[in-house]
Amino acid sequence: MATPQEKLAQALETLHALQEQGHTAIKTTEITRTQRERLVKHGFIREVIKGWYMQVNPEEKAGDSTAWYSNFWAFCSRFLYSKYGDNWIISADQSLLLHAGNHTVPTQLLIKSPEATNYNTDLPNNTSLFGLQGNLPGKEWITELSEIRMYTLPASLVYCSATIFRKDATDARTALSLIKDASQVLAILLEGGHSVIAGRLAGAFRNMGRDRIANEIIETMRAAGYDVRENDPFDSQLDVKLDFRERSPYGNRIRLMWQQMREVVLTNFPKVPGIPKDYNAYLLKIEKLYITDAYHSLSIERYRVSPQLIESVRKGDWDFQANEVDKQQRDAMAARGYWQAFQLVEKSIKKILQGGNAGEIADADHGAWYRELFGPSVTAGLLRPADLAGYRNGQVYIGGSKHVPLNVEAVRDTMPVFFELLAEEPEAAVRAVLSHFIFVFIHPYMDGNGRMGRFLMNVMLASGGYPWTVIPVERRDEYMKALDKASAELDIEPFSKFLGQLVNESLKGKPEAKI
Repeated sequence: MATPQEKLAQALETLHALQEQGHTAIKTTEITRTQRERLVKHGFIREVIKGWYMQVNPEEKAGDSTAWYSNFWAFCSRFLYSKYGDNWIISADQSLLLHAGNHTVPTQLLIKSPEATNYNTDLPNNTSLFGLQGNLPGKEWITELSEIRMYTLPASLVYCSATIFRKDATDARTALSLIKDASQVLAILLEGGHSVIAGRLAGAFRNMGRDRIANEIIETMRAAGYDVRENDPFDSQLDVKLDFRERSPYGNRIRLMWQQMREVVLTNFPKVPGIPKDYNAYLLKIEKLYITDAYHSLSIERYRVSPQLIESVRKGDWDFQANEVDKQQRDAMAARGYWQAFQLVEKSIKKILQGGNAGEIADADHGAWYRELFGPSVTAGLLRPADLAGYRNGQVYIGGSKHVPLNVEAVRDTMPVFFELLAEEPEAAVRAVLSHFIFVFIHPYMDGNGRMGRFLMNVMLASGGYPWTVIPVERRDEYMKALDKASAELDIEPFSKFLGQLVNESLKGKPEAKI
């Protein structure tokens, strides 16, 4: 008779086979009841709705939303194909967001199908799926992205709601920037006689400085006998130079986010002190903060690191080659790597205090920070040498966040834009807040993004003479919620207020973070 462990192994083999087929969503008919119950008991699958399960990490705590947010789009795709075949499409508004590179998990995903019954299906973590009964657009206006059936880019701009230009202005502008020629939208506008929508799109393109497309829309619709009245659907004028030759939405989206957020940051940040005359004294203060900074930064990442271990690593008293126990300690590797990276970050700051451009220096040096951060783990055999190669080559997810970090191709599109914006930004406060936020928004590495983001933040603080500022682990939840609100809703105010308060305390000589 098979042992309980052997039975679980058999169930896992079935689960693995489904996984190899690309199924993150599992129907009850695809696995036996006994296997299903065994996998649920041991935390390998979790029920989403009746008859449907998803794979989860058994180490994930009950109530953790990470598995659901990372599986959301794949689950919905498989569920909808199972329910409606090819006879469904997500809303034009949601299609526009996806075309703009915004893969944030929506609170409610609206889909349209002739077979839908205007019914709302509750999903985990306060999300839902609403099936709206209605006819689909012509096949030429339907496309697929990551197995999600959606409106094409031109069709999403024509059929989206007017409110999206105000509610999601950054995404709307990003989508508009991808249109190369008026003919892309005119075919749909003329076929449907959409004179009101034509006026709205003409106003939207003119808002972005694309007068030629705006004029072609107006003139062509009028030539076809339609009365078109142009109106601007945005609440504000575009005040950033975009590259309309971009084929990827991500670079322009980062530019728009930066412009949208910078004034909010300046409103919530203390006045810049200016570069200190005695930069050696400034660097000495940073060195004295090392233990405190390392303790809190590593603790935020859930590493179990003591101040004693940090000091031991800094002094060189710890040697993994002489101590087999230490060699196996992931925490010790993190501490050693943090010390090595911290030293390089100090050198970068010194270059900036001596007159270098902060963005250009960070661009040139950040790869070395990362290599030092994880070098000890590679040397100890806990990571592969390939893990030091640079930006990631796979998709990552952020624990508990609705925000889905950019895909691999987008990382390489956006990182040059990110450092270009840093180099051009005149205000140190904006550089500090947005360097941290945009870096973790992109999430360019498989691991270490939080630590790298905090290094970047402090390098940019130094570029304005602000003191090195430690984010206390005791305020981790507030910190992560503020970052998630910025990522998922593009609302930077809570995060800029949070950092502004900490920097202000540091300026007064009363930093919150202590050991």
